[in-house]
Amino acid sequence: EPKLAAERATRSAAGAHYPMVEQVGLTGELLPLATDSCDGALSTFTLCTIKDVSAALNELRRVIKPGGRFHFLEHGLSPDAPIAKWQRRLDPLQGKLAGGCHLTREMAELVEASGFEIESITSRYARGPKPWTWFSIGRAINPETAANPQERRVIQ
Repeated sequence: EPKLAAERATRSAAGAHYPMVEQVGLTGELLPLATDSCDGALSTFTLCTIKDVSAALNELRRVIKPGGRFHFLEHGLSPDAPIAKWQRRLDPLQGKLAGGCHLTREMAELVEASGFEIESITSRYARGPKPWTWFSIGRAINPETAANPQERRVIQ
């Protein structure tokens, strides 16, 4: 979680109900975890604010064991051209007003480009202004075919 206040609140809530959950509060581009050390990972409304989202997803793939899953709930770029046009117009202002949040990231493309295989994804609008409400909830697997961590490390 890139934002300190949200990290504190999440840590407090998670610790009370899920003692086996470890939250790693960093930028995401360089995780202080051993290769293949995690069974899975969860990202909720985080990938929009990470500066180098590709590097962060590559790091997640490195630390998640082969066969492990990456669950995500994120907002991103609408497939509707008129809405996407507005998202691109609003993105610079959004970044300044919302802690670096981007409206124009295509989550499925980013997850797949890092080497994960998407098992399921549902994308749709939530209630509210469409430039801010295109959401994707999905699950991806870290394929078992490349068990060597160097093979699994995706370089841009």
